[in-house]
Amino acid sequence: MELPKVTVRPEADGAVVIVCAGEFDLDTAGVLTAACDQDADGVKLLVLDVTRVVFADSSFLNVLIRLRNTRRVVLAGPLPAQLLRLLEMTGALELFEVRDSAADPTA
Repeated sequence: MELPKVTVRPEADGAVVIVCAGEFDLDTAGVLTAACDQDADGVKLLVLDVTRVVFADSSFLNVLIRLRNTRRVVLAGPLPAQLLRLLEMTGALELFEVRDSAADPTA
């Protein structure tokens, strides 16, 4: 199992980019929640760079949806195949704005 890693990168315009890497499941999705609660609370734009997510289950999806319900969330890709499949199978893909990269989060 590849332990998850979350890196927070505040941007000059007030947006926050969070880079997610590794495997996110019931036991590890809390890492993302904690980072968002601590470093991205109250931001108007949260960009989640998910290009390095190698596995995500419904726990990760639940975190994404809860974040989306409290602020604007952009998923920066390209989305990994497994995450894309999860989002498509659950119908959650249409809930998110997806961009090709996190290079310009406010574009």
